[in-house]
Amino acid sequence: MMTFKFIHGLVFLALMAGVFASGPSVAAPGDVENGEKIYMKRCVWCHGEEGEGDGPAGDLLVPPPRDFTSGLYKIKTSPFDEDFPNDDDIFRMISDGMPGTDMPAWKDILKNEQDRWDLVAYLKAFAELEEEPGTMVDYGAPVATSVESIAKGQKLFHDGERCSECHGQDGKGDGIKKLKGDNGERTWPRNLTKPWTFRASNDTKDIFTRISTGIPGTQMPSFANPKSKTMLSVEERWHVANYVNSLAKTDKTVRAVNTVVKANRIEGDVPSDPDDPAWDTAELTTFMMVPQIFEKERVFTYTNDTITVSAFYNDKEIAMLLEWDDRTRSIPGDPNIDKIADKVPYEDRVSVQLPVTIPEGTQKPYFINGDTENPVNLLSWRSGTATSPESVSVANATGSENIEERDAANFGLMAKSAYKDGTWRVVMKRPLSTENAQGDLQLVEGRFIPIAFANWDGSNSESGTKHSRTTWYWLLLKPANSAKPYILALIVAGIIFGGLLWWAKAARRNGEV
Repeated sequence: MMTFKFIHGLVFLALMAGVFASGPSVAAPGDVENGEKIYMKRCVWCHGEEGEGDGPAGDLLVPPPRDFTSGLYKIKTSPFDEDFPNDDDIFRMISDGMPGTDMPAWKDILKNEQDRWDLVAYLKAFAELEEEPGTMVDYGAPVATSVESIAKGQKLFHDGERCSECHGQDGKGDGIKKLKGDNGERTWPRNLTKPWTFRASNDTKDIFTRISTGIPGTQMPSFANPKSKTMLSVEERWHVANYVNSLAKTDKTVRAVNTVVKANRIEGDVPSDPDDPAWDTAELTTFMMVPQIFEKERVFTYTNDTITVSAFYNDKEIAMLLEWDDRTRSIPGDPNIDKIADKVPYEDRVSVQLPVTIPEGTQKPYFINGDTENPVNLLSWRSGTATSPESVSVANATGSENIEERDAANFGLMAKSAYKDGTWRVVMKRPLSTENAQGDLQLVEGRFIPIAFANWDGSNSESGTKHSRTTWYWLLLKPANSAKPYILALIVAGIIFGGLLWWAKAARRNGEV
């Protein structure tokens, strides 16, 4: 990397002289040469040899890798009118990574902090940055979260569609507006109800910082800019930050311990409408979805990342409510979707995968459409088009190359959907048992049944094998509560009590003899 040798000495001397002022972490003098060695081993594959974000993996990543030659970074604590970040901002991104992207946290691999500071020095050399701004966002007097502050923040968020224009009425990023970054890449507004996707944490101070600085390189503006008609005071920005923080969907977060969809047994009909109040009492389980990159054609730039499932059953059928956030209601032929979709829009779609036979051991079918030894049932719903309604389909599969379509009506599959404020809610119903015992899964109480899910965002041009999906999890039809356990307990207690009485009488007789 001869292009950087001539500034090596300048950067090193500047660092030694303390030109790079410290932020929250204590900046250490960076060794550019060591930083280059680390970069070439760890970072070049995405960011490229010249730091231009054009590494071998670059085209497959969303958002694309940072172009370090520009000196512009999305996450920074320097004021909105300062182009460049503070050293600590770069150090933090290296250390903690960026959730929701392919930028990992390096602090567990580069355990020596000095190595990370050396990398900071090298990254700055790409843009020939010798000094950092050394100034911070004006945080003023932080406003503690409260009902009053959240209410004020909500009003400011929606006034003149200041934030809801892009982030939507409920903050799910479903504003109907096609956004692009400065380099022309497609960008999506943040879903503010999923704090685990925030690039720099959902800490209220970090949210305040993003509102104040904007996100350089994107259409997220600074609301501290006095020249902007949407400018907010320091206090107002704290109110908005408190409101944004309150949007987190804590009941629909992914938890590693939750691997089972628990279907509760009810008397009477199972709910068939996604807006039925009965669903408010259901047990929720949320799973992470990942892009399908195992079989051709693959998808790397996926948009939907979680799915929440709940279920009820009775003596005849089961109903599952599938919920997922989708920024767009993809109905091909709808002018609104044609404006916002990438390339050709397809129908939105969700699929439930079940094995034809409940495994007796640990062996399960291949998680993508089964395999020749272990067939699966695929139960699917599609959103419809401008000229056709929503629909359901059933198929049996022994691999992606061998999918046999079935008659959904004969199987007994039904579905009903609702889309509101960036969320799809789809109820699927199927009978517990069918006439085709050899080709269909027969659902039974009390057994752990493998279940998996797949999802297609039509506005992201996902179709066929291009989709996001889960691995295998479990479905459990929970046995209804009954008096049997209590009756058995009373019988056992009676036997024990009778035995004790017999023993006492026998002991008394032996004592009399």
